[in-house]
Amino acid sequence: MAQLKAEQYVAIEWLSVPNKGGKTYEEVAAICGVTARTIENWRKDRAFDVELKRAMVRNNSTRLPEMIASLTDVAIKEGNAAAAKLVLQMNDMLTDRVALDTNVTETTDVNALRDRIKALQVGPSEPSGL
Repeated sequence: MAQLKAEQYVAIEWLSVPNKGGKTYEEVAAICGVTARTIENWRKDRAFDVELKRAMVRNNSTRLPEMIASLTDVAIKEGNAAAAKLVLQMNDMLTDRVALDTNVTETTDVNALRDRIKALQVGPSEPSGL
């Protein structure tokens, strides 16, 4: 990934806080010494986007417990199934994985299966006299 410029890191710090720290895009651009259009173009750059997301996580990680509690409240009070599913998945209480029980208590009659396969391959008996 390409190395970001100092101006981009300044923009990231402003863009990663809620409401851009009370600034407009134009004000953030002026602080960085670029135009708002330049910031829009930076937002399309993968390296910039990855670093912006990292900064957002860093800046908001302390509020994560509040967000999880809020999701729980929404799931309970509003009966929101999507919020409930997300809360359960975040707590490893619901997964998309399916567990299979591989303990077989019965044995399989392989010869009976082979006979059945042969019978199906041959097909039904044709009525006599045709």
